[in-house]
Amino acid sequence: MCGVVAPHRTTRKLSLTAAGAALLPQAQALVVQVERARQALARLKDDLAGPVRMTVPVSLGETFFDGLLLEFSKQYPQVQIEIELNNSYRDLARDGFDLGVRSGAIENERLVAKPLLAWHEMTCASPAYLEQHGEPLTPADLAAHTCLLNSHYSGREEWLYHQQHELLRVRVSGTFASNHYNLLKKAALVGAGIARLPSYVLPTELADGRLRWLLRDYQTRSLPMYLVHPYQGGLPRRTQVLADYLVEWFKRSGEALDRL
Repeated sequence: MCGVVAPHRTTRKLSLTAAGAALLPQAQALVVQVERARQALARLKDDLAGPVRMTVPVSLGETFFDGLLLEFSKQYPQVQIEIELNNSYRDLARDGFDLGVRSGAIENERLVAKPLLAWHEMTCASPAYLEQHGEPLTPADLAAHTCLLNSHYSGREEWLYHQQHELLRVRVSGTFASNHYNLLKKAALVGAGIARLPSYVLPTELADGRLRWLLRDYQTRSLPMYLVHPYQGGLPRRTQVLADYLVEWFKRSGEALDRL
């Protein structure tokens, strides 16, 4: 190494050359530094203080922010949470994120994925709207109603339903469209029309009666949701406790929907 012969070997013994003896203190210091670095990393993994960065879809982040900031921060006040709301999937490792939440199939082999929830679209409207316009009893009835359209989808004016093995395609129309789930929910709450929204944004409004779930006998699109993180040997403790909290939150959310 570097043109220097450090050990001198004979058939009976191994000893350091002069050059090796000169390098020995530096080598010993390097070993100490490596061990200190290893211990520092171990402490970091066990530490319940420090930052955790995560990226989540906009509507989902807006939905669980209150509980996350209040409940989790009371239990772990030294954990600093940074949440990016973004409907585009970020490269977690490249962009420095510890956790992410994603819907649909996870095809990236560099990510570890844990199921959180299977959400489905729910057709809903306010009691005030239904009192004025009546309640649709079949998907075909939606053609006569004002519907709130999701501009994120190219086929926003065609709503799909399943009943048993039959696929039902319904042409709908309305005067308001948005790519933002919570804005569509607010429009439904004020009686502006009938909306199709993901189940995870609706537990509170359905439970307190401000919105009513329509066409319950007809199935709609369902997608799994996952908590993901870059593949590594083990998560730092502060990241793991946040991940466990999210799993529990989604479990409560799913149970609340099942009771409706």
